[in-house]
Amino acid sequence: MSQAGSGRAVLVTGASRGIGRAVARRFAAAGDRVAIHHHDSAGLAASLLAGLPGGRHVIVRADLADPAQVRAMVDEAAAALGGLDVLVNNAGVYTAHPITEVSYERWQEEWGATLAVNLTGAANVTWCAVRHMLGRGGRIVNVSSRGAFRGEPDSPAYGASKAGLNALGQSLAVALAPYGITVAAVAPGFVATDMASEHLKPPRGDEIRAQSPFGRVAEPDEVAAAVFFLASDEARWASGAILDLNGASYLRT
Repeated sequence: MSQAGSGRAVLVTGASRGIGRAVARRFAAAGDRVAIHHHDSAGLAASLLAGLPGGRHVIVRADLADPAQVRAMVDEAAAALGGLDVLVNNAGVYTAHPITEVSYERWQEEWGATLAVNLTGAANVTWCAVRHMLGRGGRIVNVSSRGAFRGEPDSPAYGASKAGLNALGQSLAVALAPYGITVAAVAPGFVATDMASEHLKPPRGDEIRAQSPFGRVAEPDEVAAAVFFLASDEARWASGAILDLNGASYLRT
């Protein structure tokens, strides 16, 4: 596999905004070629592409809940970039569906939609990406969540999907090690992104920021830096690890 900063081929899902956008910028700044995946954010993806340093970056589109679209998207990214060295499973959806407040029909809809993208979608992207890593090695980094460990009472499907993503990653860390492919994860708490913007408005935002002794939430670039490290050769021995990035707002043992 190519070394960090020497022109690796990198696919970032959900790259048009938030954490994914910061991740794409981090890899491009190091000289890597980036495939910017989005679902329905063509304008944001185009603006990101226009501002990335270097060349041979590409935009790819897919609904991650659609297995056929996933396979076509990953193959398109690999063809455009000349293979795949790094996959960052960042794309995710979050909706509120407290168990005591939604109908049975809504409950089923939310679980189906959330797992289809956050867990099954990530699993399918990974399966397809691994086909392009076999024989050359690779790095897979999953973007999980603090909610996988502490729970998500307002969005239990989200918490469960991220816990499942952690289990998937650790299973694949063992399965793919003989092929020179590592799998690791980052588990952020709240991050200052569009997805979290409503939650971070006062007064709830003040309560959320107070959860950390630093009195703030993470910036996307802080998460991107950790993702970049886990995708490096120096982090090979961290395969199977889940790195907490929550500013000491939730400490697990």
